[in-house]
Amino acid sequence: MAMRRGGLAVVGAAAAGALAVGMAGTAWAGNADLEMHGSAVLTGDLVEVGVTPRNHGPDAVTGASVRLTSSAALADTQHLPGGCARTGDREVVCDTGPLAVEAPGERLVVPVRLRDRPAEVTLKVDVVWGGGAVDQDRTNDGQRVLVLATGDPYAF
Repeated sequence: MAMRRGGLAVVGAAAAGALAVGMAGTAWAGNADLEMHGSAVLTGDLVEVGVTPRNHGPDAVTGASVRLTSSAALADTQHLPGGCARTGDREVVCDTGPLAVEAPGERLVVPVRLRDRPAEVTLKVDVVWGGGAVDQDRTNDGQRVLVLATGDPYAF
């Protein structure tokens, strides 16, 4: 719960700062076309999701956020990598770090524990924040993948 409050405080402070800078007319985040691709493997109650962010530009972004939403409920206890936080019963959000134009960002590997051991799970992977940049092409911001409990990687 403390993370949520802290996150809201950070978002509120960032919004206030953006408003103040915007009022002065000196800040503009630019345009960026962000997309996420990767793969997921389901073994037992663990889904290991690998995501590679990409920015098609025309401007670089200082950071973005990707949301992983599962059709199956998450286990109560999660061991997520730094920069990731559980934001709901079925979702996790992770920071991508800075994204240069036309270069793959750092690959994120996110192990997500599920409450049960489903035979399959549908994952939705989408961009939820683009560093304040305007994304003129939102059609490539989200991907869906059906992952069967075979231990095989499924690409998105």
